[in-house]
Amino acid sequence: MKSLLKSLVIIGTLTFSTTAFAQKTAYVELDSLLSVMPEMVEAKKVSADYYKQLEATLTTMQKELNDKLAEYQANETKYTELIKTTKQKELQDLNQRIQDFQVQAQTEFQKKNDDLTRPINAKAKKAIEKVAKAKGYKLVVDSSTGVLLYMDPADDIFSAVKAELGIK
Repeated sequence: MKSLLKSLVIIGTLTFSTTAFAQKTAYVELDSLLSVMPEMVEAKKVSADYYKQLEATLTTMQKELNDKLAEYQANETKYTELIKTTKQKELQDLNQRIQDFQVQAQTEFQKKNDDLTRPINAKAKKAIEKVAKAKGYKLVVDSSTGVLLYMDPADDIFSAVKAELGIK
């Protein structure tokens, strides 16, 4: 219901804009377009495989921690204070390494995902621009977000306004 209302508002705005400014305006749902591009299907597969690698490493690290913790708890009464302190420090260090890995893995996963999808987004936007120019559209809006995807650069009046203001 919310997306239907959003679409109606966008269409209404576009209709008003088109009649008020006599500019051809179009819309496209960018997310839907990206999801049907073969490159995006491949990128999602590569991303999922990378995520599984990171997850496997984390699982191995977590198992190591759990095993060492169980061993410590089973033998704690037999350990001297020095060994207890050493084992506790080892457990804390391993736990810290796991936490550090989680943060780094999340950052690396996001970077990998961005690296994979950036060229696909650029290709889609270039195609949108090409179609917009060919069909004479002045503006193209992403109907799912309301974000302007293309604007005819000939409509930029910045220089004319600067001249009107006497700014060189």
